[in-house]
Amino acid sequence: MNTQRLKLRRSRKDRIVAGVCGGLAEFFGVSVFWFRLAFLIALIPGGIPGLLVYGLMWIIVPSE
Repeated sequence: MNTQRLKLRRSRKDRIVAGVCGGLAEFFGVSVFWFRLAFLIALIPGGIPGLLVYGLMWIIVPSE
């Protein structure tokens, strides 16, 4: 049994801005496309919801 736990980290290899979406994709085992799409959709109603969440994760989640 593999007991290694994944840690949420910002990606260094799969990044466009800060690696937040790449890190989330690696952590959850999902394509990075879906997280980028989710943040893009969150930017549509004025930008604040998407930018706020992305900015907080950029500050809180450590880099690899």
